[in-house]
Amino acid sequence: MTRRLIATGIATVLLAACATQPKPLQGQFDALTPHQAVVGDHTGASVRWGGRIIRTEPRPDRTCFEVISTKLNTDGRPVWASDDTWGRFIACRTGFYDPALFEPNREVTFTGRIEGYEKRKVEGYAYDFPRVAADVIYLWPKRERVDVVTRPSPWPWAWGW
Repeated sequence: MTRRLIATGIATVLLAACATQPKPLQGQFDALTPHQAVVGDHTGASVRWGGRIIRTEPRPDRTCFEVISTKLNTDGRPVWASDDTWGRFIACRTGFYDPALFEPNREVTFTGRIEGYEKRKVEGYAYDFPRVAADVIYLWPKRERVDVVTRPSPWPWAWGW
C-alpha cells in the first residue's frame, strides 16, 4: 500500500512538471547559456533560450532576432525582473515575423540548435553572438500591470482602534 502511494505521488509530480511548459517548449536541451556558448565552440548544441527582444530584423528569406538572454522560469518564460543576464544571442527562422508584434522588450523563448557565431557591434564594442537556427519561436503575452488598491474597512471596529 505504501509503495503504491509513493509511486502514485511520484507519477503525479512528474506529470505536473511536464504540464507546466507549453508543449512547443518541451524537450531535452543542453544546459548552456549564450555566454558559455561563446567561450567554447558549441555548434550543433540543442538549446532553449529566452529573454527580451532588442531588435527584430526581417530579411528576404528569414527573420532574425537580437535578444538579451535571461534565466527562464519553470514554464520556460524569461524572468523579467532579473538583471542577471546570460549574454546576447541571435535567433533566426525562415519566414516573416512582423517587427510591430515582435517589438523591443517583448519576452520570447526559442528552441533550436546553435548554427554558428556572428560578430556585431554593441555600441562601440565588438561582441560575439551565438546564432541559433530556431525551430520554435514562442512570443509570450504581455504582462499586465495590476495596481492593487486597498481601502479601509467600512466598519470602524476593524480600523484598529
